[in-house]
Amino acid sequence: MQAINPDKPVLVAGASGFVGSHTVQALVAQGRRVRVLLRKSSSRKAIAHLPVEVFTGDVLNPESLRIAMQGCETVFYSVVDPRFWLTDSAPLYRNNVDGLINAMDVALECRIKRFVFTSTMGTLGFNPNGPVTEATPFNWHSKAPPYILARLLAEHSLLQYCDKKGLPGIALCIANTYGPVDHQPTPHGKMLWDVARGHVRFTIQASAPTVDIRDVAQAALAAERLGRAGERYIIANEFIRNRDFYNLAAAAGGSKPVMVVPRSVAYVVAWIAENIMKLTGRKDYLISTDSVFLSNAFQQLDNSKARRELQWNPRPIRETIKDAVQWYANNNAG
Repeated sequence: MQAINPDKPVLVAGASGFVGSHTVQALVAQGRRVRVLLRKSSSRKAIAHLPVEVFTGDVLNPESLRIAMQGCETVFYSVVDPRFWLTDSAPLYRNNVDGLINAMDVALECRIKRFVFTSTMGTLGFNPNGPVTEATPFNWHSKAPPYILARLLAEHSLLQYCDKKGLPGIALCIANTYGPVDHQPTPHGKMLWDVARGHVRFTIQASAPTVDIRDVAQAALAAERLGRAGERYIIANEFIRNRDFYNLAAAAGGSKPVMVVPRSVAYVVAWIAENIMKLTGRKDYLISTDSVFLSNAFQQLDNSKARRELQWNPRPIRETIKDAVQWYANNNAG
């Protein structure tokens, strides 16, 4: 167990995002002294009412990181460029890998005691014979799109820094996140809300691991205190079919059940749309064969390590969906 000094400040990098903002909320609820690192262009809506110290900077600017981290006990690093649809993958590597390396270098300079990194289930391997664990090696390089490869390189960099340079880092491999206080909203959160209010009536035949965003924040705080440096923890809860997931959302919003589109049909539609975009010179399109593939790529994930070592106990997905739909309705989500 890591001894944490609650009187020293902690830094949340990426505090405007879904994971980062909920981590800030959880820390504030514990009475911690919280600093946040935000770019000038970052929205502060999710943390505007919270008593935090704001540092303006960028993970691509080491000096701004140095100023924000000085004197901190822990860094919760939730900076993620999620734009898997980018035609040019260079920004994905710059923001997800180079920015992390800058932060880790500064964390070592500042003698940070804990570096909790928001990773993704996308860095885990495939296991056709059973649930995936942290020990399942990544084995789908030829199928992985640039976004996944960038996130994989970022996590490998973190683990190398832990092994070779003594960084007290911990990686959380997080599943698809849902829940309330989603101001952006996230693309998957918006899909949930659109189904709940009857704006979308169909889904792809697929399944995915899910997790409540509030439970992700609790896992991050537990990792600071109980996590082992150099380790990965799967932060995923229920594995659920799209049909069942979105019908829970539809029921919560008083809408009709969804219709299911076979994945083969979705793949053909995406292939046609993708090629039309390429022929017409369009870039950065959301509809792609990669997105259809990723919709069903991740299978059952074993969270027993997080339950055992972090004392993590996530809530049922039914509760997550109900709370999310209620929040979107109360806040006139777009």
